[in-house]
Amino acid sequence: MCEEWEEIEMAEIGKPVPSFGEMNTFEPKTGGFGKFSLEQAKEAGVWTVLVFYPADYTFVCPTELSDYGDKEAHLEKIGARVVSVSTDTHFVHMAWHRDEKMLENVKFTMASDATGRVSRIFGVYDEDSGLALRGTFIINPAGILVASEVNFYNVGRNADELVRKVEANIHVTLNPEEVCPAKWHKGEKTLKPGPSVVGKVYEALKK
Repeated sequence: MCEEWEEIEMAEIGKPVPSFGEMNTFEPKTGGFGKFSLEQAKEAGVWTVLVFYPADYTFVCPTELSDYGDKEAHLEKIGARVVSVSTDTHFVHMAWHRDEKMLENVKFTMASDATGRVSRIFGVYDEDSGLALRGTFIINPAGILVASEVNFYNVGRNADELVRKVEANIHVTLNPEEVCPAKWHKGEKTLKPGPSVVGKVYEALKK
């Protein structure tokens, strides 16, 4: 690994995400190019979901992006923005989106991390291949990393679980005295940690 990469500050759960500047993007909604930075998202007050994937013109990747595309409208409605990221250029993103019918429902921003810098910050850059692993990172409007998931190349992710995680994180942000139990979905019962709940979680959830 080059020394310059060793000095990169890594993103950590529960801490502000290091600034990574701007990434060139392909914008399916307009058919043109743009830029994305975390600073933009913070100024807009939105939750950011960075979806890293290995490469355009591959096999599992279009199935994942299509799955996220199905959930984009709902995520936008609750204040979250999806940005997919790979080490391909924004020009290749444009061509792939044009060629691959499975991406017809993909309207979210497709960002280019051609140098691998952003992938390295999030710990998903594969030095052997020059590609990014399947990493999903949820960043709150203040720029703090609140959730991460990383899969190897051969296993795709589930957008339903992403929605669940985003909704859970939004809920506990608005209700900091509460925590969300396993498999929690919006509208279900939460827990309020305290002396009366110690050793009595079952009873608390059944009330």
